[in-house]
Amino acid sequence: MARAIWTGAISFGLVSIPVGLFSATEDHTVHFHQFERGTSDRIRYQRVNERTGKEVEYSDIVKGREVGDGEYVLVEPDELADIAPGRSRTIDIQTFVDLDEIDPIFFQKTYWLAPTDERYERPYALLREAMTRTNRAGIATFVMRGKEYLTALRADGEVLALETLFFADEIRDRSNLDLPGSTKPKGKELDMATGLIEAMSEAWKPKEFRDTYTERVEKLIEDKRKGREIVTEAEPPEPTAMSDLIAALERSVADARGGGKSQKGKKGKATSDGAPDLSELSKSELAAMARELDIKGRSSMSRPKLEKAIAAASGAAPQRRRKAS
Repeated sequence: MARAIWTGAISFGLVSIPVGLFSATEDHTVHFHQFERGTSDRIRYQRVNERTGKEVEYSDIVKGREVGDGEYVLVEPDELADIAPGRSRTIDIQTFVDLDEIDPIFFQKTYWLAPTDERYERPYALLREAMTRTNRAGIATFVMRGKEYLTALRADGEVLALETLFFADEIRDRSNLDLPGSTKPKGKELDMATGLIEAMSEAWKPKEFRDTYTERVEKLIEDKRKGREIVTEAEPPEPTAMSDLIAALERSVADARGGGKSQKGKKGKATSDGAPDLSELSKSELAAMARELDIKGRSSMSRPKLEKAIAAASGAAPQRRRKAS
């Protein structure tokens, strides 16, 4: 059974619902230790006095905040502990807002809330259904593990979800970015881009996407452990030239609407050795062929890499490989 990382109560008005807080997500990042190259010696970090070069005990370390011109204010751990917010026992909903009004940039991390006892299932379900009907989110602050969080409680199917939010002053000002505000696309370019988006649109299916990089890291580790060959990765795609933008959009729309089958019977004649002649195909047609051959990373391949991958997948030429070290 899942273990709650925090227990307390949701409070709104005079209603209090005891709940437990559970992580809704998990990190699949592959973590590495550090070693000195050519050895099996682990690399360790030490706390060293930069003036004397001597290691300092953790108990002798205090925190310091620079206040300008190289001047620091030093703060003792006990002083921070004295002003630290105490652990919240309740999540007091201060107000309800329309869920659609919260800009996604504010969302930080998702947790699930569940009643701690079957006696509290009725008020829990009542709050969940009321928020579903009104499309409202409950806004509250609470303290967990010595940190104060701004949160939004929302209904998510059969469960109440708690979203930790960034505070407004943690959102960076985007006016400092060099944005093309005065550039207003129009005409055929905009029509083609809109058409491409519509042609590529479909229902959101999160299970169709996966962390392929982590899978490649795991495979790399396994291949090196067993001494197998390693396939080199593709180079980043080349940027589209502005002079080719319309043509690229047109081919992309045709490919998206035709499912990548428009090139069959039109181009791609065979060479003397029976391998397909790829030189006459556009890059969108090559990408469609790569998709049919189930070539991974096809969308990020340059044309030469794409041609080599297609030739390799169709048996015309071997992929360039290097021996695992």
